[in-house]
Amino acid sequence: MEKQILRPHAEMAYAHELKALTKIDNRDCPPGWKLSPWAVVTYLMGGTLPNGTEIEPKYFGQRRLMEIAVATLATDRALLLVGIPGTAKTWVSEHLSAAISGNSTLMVQGSAGMSEDALRYSWNYARLLSEGPSEKAIVASPIMYAMQHGQIARVEELTRIPSDVQDSLITILSEKILPVPEMNTEVQAKQGFNVIATANDRDKGVNELSSALRRRFNTVVMPLPATLEEEVKIVRNRVEKMGKHVRMSKGNSALEEVNRLVTIFRELRSGQTEDGMVTLKMPSSTLSTAEAISVINAGQSLALHFGDGQIKAIDLAASITGAVVKDPIQDRTIWEEYLESVVRHRKDWDDLYRACKEFLG
Repeated sequence: MEKQILRPHAEMAYAHELKALTKIDNRDCPPGWKLSPWAVVTYLMGGTLPNGTEIEPKYFGQRRLMEIAVATLATDRALLLVGIPGTAKTWVSEHLSAAISGNSTLMVQGSAGMSEDALRYSWNYARLLSEGPSEKAIVASPIMYAMQHGQIARVEELTRIPSDVQDSLITILSEKILPVPEMNTEVQAKQGFNVIATANDRDKGVNELSSALRRRFNTVVMPLPATLEEEVKIVRNRVEKMGKHVRMSKGNSALEEVNRLVTIFRELRSGQTEDGMVTLKMPSSTLSTAEAISVINAGQSLALHFGDGQIKAIDLAASITGAVVKDPIQDRTIWEEYLESVVRHRKDWDDLYRACKEFLG
């Protein structure tokens, strides 16, 4: 029996939506684009098409932010999505690439040990030794391939890349060329080429962008959800999409646990309770929306395989503690104080208080 793909690319998972948008899209498309800017934003934000097709929202937030991002890509400026971990930067970049180029796979994952080859090109050394420098001996990076075919390239975690390697993007972004000095030639970008990069300034190991490189990008700051209700909606939507094989609990129990979890994360992130009455110490962890999704997924799995299928406080205690307590000394103290000063005194939160205290020991 053929196994299903665990996580299909955006252009595969939402092929029916992209096809429906293509059929009704009669607006001007920038050169090399599959859809018009209006259709790309509609794909991201969701809506109902004239033919009745429902477009599922991919991004829950300000429509204007997505319009700015798409308008940037319609020019010769690259796009930089900045925000703390878990603000949907990677999710948005993938769907932008899928809608614009029909291909979201041209991605470079930034890391501390990356060399310039990952951003430019490398060599097939067997061919290089036998034939010398030639087009057939070049192994194109995702960015080089995107330039050759007029598509969107993605650079994830740009600030994780060493600064001297980051700057190899400057010529690509400003001149739209990639020099190949070994062959005394260059690759010129075709229409439709652009770069979407993501970056955050909260993780350890962050490398600041040079002013020369930052000037080559238009920056869009990706905010955390503005309200509790909005964040709860995002968490439930993503859990249902990511965890179909886990089966989201039905009824009010799942919604109640998501509400409590998101409330905890928002309060510890902001340093005060939702009503503003109690000031709290803030842990070193980011407690992002993405981490809330992971906690709920883990709790759902525990409830399904080792419980009665209904997610309860005991199913979340370990994952919540793991998300909050990154520093075993400082964060543990902050978490214990929050449990005693806030969770313990909330109506109907006794089960969560006991479960978390029991896990801490």
